[in-house]
Amino acid sequence: MEKHPTVHELFDITGKVFLVAGGGRDLGKDMAVALAEAGAAGVITSRDGSLAAATAGEISAATGKKILGLPLDAAHENEVENVFNAIIENFGRIDIAVNCVGGGALQQTAARFEESPLESWEAMHRLNLHTSFLLCKHAAALMKKQGSGAIINIASIAGVIGRDRRVYPEGMSPQSVSYASAKSAVIGFSRDLAAYLGPYGIRVNTISPGGFRRNQPPAFIEAYANKVPLGRMGRDGVDMKGAVLFLASEASSYVTGHNLVVDGGFTIWQ
Repeated sequence: MEKHPTVHELFDITGKVFLVAGGGRDLGKDMAVALAEAGAAGVITSRDGSLAAATAGEISAATGKKILGLPLDAAHENEVENVFNAIIENFGRIDIAVNCVGGGALQQTAARFEESPLESWEAMHRLNLHTSFLLCKHAAALMKKQGSGAIINIASIAGVIGRDRRVYPEGMSPQSVSYASAKSAVIGFSRDLAAYLGPYGIRVNTISPGGFRRNQPPAFIEAYANKVPLGRMGRDGVDMKGAVLFLASEASSYVTGHNLVVDGGFTIWQ
């Protein structure tokens, strides 16, 4: 009788090497913690090098895994190349590349879309889309030599549905249309990159998180939760860990080109 791996073996990534770009805090940190807890070592980056180093030390102390924290502005290709060179120098390979660089904090300066400057549109795409291209480009080059690898790009539900801006209370900046455009592009880019890299044994997927509760105004938290079938926003430290481990591990060995939505059902409810 043919022996198949147990479910514990499928989720075990002991000996694997990861990169979590944008892993200094919030969802990026949660994903790095999950990968380390499941047995992998690797590198986290942040534009703030001291934050990356501190978070890496914290994760290493908690898991016993070798974790390096490096500074990275992923909009600059030379810095991206330097990070991958450091990964090879310290670990010899790269098995899992998670791109959590980006975000929506860089809002258009005009309150209305029709008054927004081209410069802010371009800046949002550089932050969320161009960085994905550079990180995937250099990860893919190394993974092709290995004949294996998993790339996970973090998109957003903003790239899946339009936003009901009535949930934003007065004084809170709503999501910009440029952010939705950039995250939608990340999903499409990842899907076709999966088609391109599949013959080389490399899987490419995206995760689209919904809203996570942090320090938003209470009125927003309540209005948002009322639009979620599970009745709440996402929880830091909990709700992203399983998703990234699934896509990074052999548990998803037949999954590529997929967008895994982690939103409590927000995008299914009308």
